[in-house]
Amino acid sequence: MDVPDADRIKHRQINFRDLHPERNDARTAAEFLIQVDGVLRAEPQTPILLSLSYDLNRTCLQEIEAALDELGLHLDNGLLYRVRRALTYYTEDTFRENCGCKRGESNCTKRVFAKRYEALEHGCRDPRPEHWRRYL
Repeated sequence: MDVPDADRIKHRQINFRDLHPERNDARTAAEFLIQVDGVLRAEPQTPILLSLSYDLNRTCLQEIEAALDELGLHLDNGLLYRVRRALTYYTEDTFRENCGCKRGESNCTKRVFAKRYEALEHGCRDPRPEHWRRYL
């Protein structure tokens, strides 16, 4: 289904909690999200406000915010933000279903974590060939 860019490209703002005066969650989130497939623009407006543009066919706000939560960033969970977030999740999920994007078939942000984990140098790699690992 051919969807116009105005419907497919979403522009959102993500608010973070101001837990510590020297914390800069928006900059940290922008540096992380610019690497995610489907995110077109991520710019911090203030230390706790992130401006974001993304392609709805590749990712959605729910996946982005879940990844930010896994990263350890604290989203603002005031009543207004929770209601706005729930409405956005519902409309984006409905739009994606109507366009044929099933849940779980998109480029999930968890793949970014997996690629980053593979690239890091750590001691959690098994040097044995695959058939030896299954043997034991």
